[in-house]
Amino acid sequence: MADVRPLSDVLGAEITGIDLNTLDDAGFKIIEEALHKYLVVKIPGQSVSPENFVAFSKRFGVPEPHVIDQFHHKADPNILILSNRKDEAGTPLGLADGGTYFHSDYSYLATPARCTMLFAIEIPGGDAGTTFANQRQAYADLPDTVKAQIDGVVCRHHYGNRDVKEETARTAASLLSDDQKKKVDWVRHPLVRAHPHVGHKSLYAVSGSSYGVEGMADDEGVSLLDDLKEHSTQKQYCYTPTYAKGDVVIWDNCSLLHSAPLIDPSRPRTLWRITVKEAGPTISS
Repeated sequence: MADVRPLSDVLGAEITGIDLNTLDDAGFKIIEEALHKYLVVKIPGQSVSPENFVAFSKRFGVPEPHVIDQFHHKADPNILILSNRKDEAGTPLGLADGGTYFHSDYSYLATPARCTMLFAIEIPGGDAGTTFANQRQAYADLPDTVKAQIDGVVCRHHYGNRDVKEETARTAASLLSDDQKKKVDWVRHPLVRAHPHVGHKSLYAVSGSSYGVEGMADDEGVSLLDDLKEHSTQKQYCYTPTYAKGDVVIWDNCSLLHSAPLIDPSRPRTLWRITVKEAGPTISS
């Protein structure tokens, strides 16, 4: 029988007693409800094939292959390989240092991510996982005057990390080829998003891809975003789970910022990642 156990006071839950290979509709409902409530769900002890991992992801919606296509899994392009391993010739076997700054997945696309999921293939002992920041609670804690100021505001987004200009830095957005850069463009998202499935309001992508605020001078918009990022990534909103081999971790991109850890290259680490998009754009064109 499935058991749901909170991992912290701020976000996160662990679900045991579930096998994703034989998951029925009732089991999926438990996972989905836990995701909406706790925002991050960890399901330990899994062993899934690429086919079954993708099939599980499709219960949430339509998966979207990542723009960095050189690290797509050979069995299915919906899986992005995250790894610091290299082959004998020194060629990377996966994307290393991806998303090592607070961001929300696919916020640089008009239709952003609903959820992202990781399957831990190879994890160093005691390895810290992703740090998550609860943007739902951060919004709820804002003064009413600030909420009135930012509700209805629209932000400009693009692939990248607003805080790091040096493209080769380990905390910059992962480099894109010229062809990959042609696949991303400027998009618009609300600064405050109502969750499309449960309705709760959250600050949305105030770090990472957000580069400006419509109707504000560039410096004023960035200053507002920086202030909201500083507020919403305070310690009381954050939690970092520990990952182990066989863990499947799923998170809600509308309600969270997250930051991947910088990994010691001498400690091999490999995960599969799938990102599922929302049903449509956040703003009607």
